[in-house]
Amino acid sequence: MRSLSIASTGMLAQQTNVDVISNNIANMNTTAFKRQRAEFQDLLYQQVSRPGANTSDTGTKVPTGIQIGAGVRTGGVYRITEQGAMTNTGNTYDMAIDGPGYFQITLPSGDLAYTRAGSFQLSDQGELVTSDGYLVQPNITIPQGSLDVTISKTGEVQVKTAGQAQMQTVGQLELATFVNEAGLEAIGGNLFLETGASGQPTVSTPGQPAFGTLSQGFVEASNVNPVSEITSLITAQRAYEMNSRVLKTADEMLQTSTQVA
Repeated sequence: MRSLSIASTGMLAQQTNVDVISNNIANMNTTAFKRQRAEFQDLLYQQVSRPGANTSDTGTKVPTGIQIGAGVRTGGVYRITEQGAMTNTGNTYDMAIDGPGYFQITLPSGDLAYTRAGSFQLSDQGELVTSDGYLVQPNITIPQGSLDVTISKTGEVQVKTAGQAQMQTVGQLELATFVNEAGLEAIGGNLFLETGASGQPTVSTPGQPAFGTLSQGFVEASNVNPVSEITSLITAQRAYEMNSRVLKTADEMLQTSTQVA
């Protein structure tokens, strides 16, 4: 019976949906996390009677035909990159991006990764690093004994040291943007890698056209909406239950036909 395999594809699809939703809910408090959404596609159809086929020599045609579907499959899991809320932390080295853009991070392998999680710290050498100790690019080093550190909206890093009246510029932060940022590969740790789908990065200073600005002392919160996710979870659960009911009904029909035989 087709309904057995059709219902099983529906259950598998809804299981994927629940997995995506549960990951969104689990990352409600993850800095700069972007929620995901599962998209589904119907499978190939069996053409029992093709629409438009001739039914007589006079040119009459089948108006609708008979097309029986084979179920559903996961077409993709999309990342929704809308801006998250700004959260004030008061930490000198926390930075939130207001608008498009990603910070550039050097991985231990030497490859570049990208992140919107601007909760940075200083290494033992005074370098600006992530919570895992990965260097922020371009490399910014804060001199030892600095009394004050200021990061402008355009990414200029200035420090005030003892005995100096003027602020001293020690570096310039840059942002990277992508044509299709949803195509970035997530590798965990709030980091993403460039892929063929994302396109190559365009790098510039914050505040330039099509680039966001920086807000010192803030971090970007997750864009997960708990109420929306719980509603989606209930819907996915109901869809899973309905597919399982179809599976049970098909099994009962198969038992009935076996008993008749």
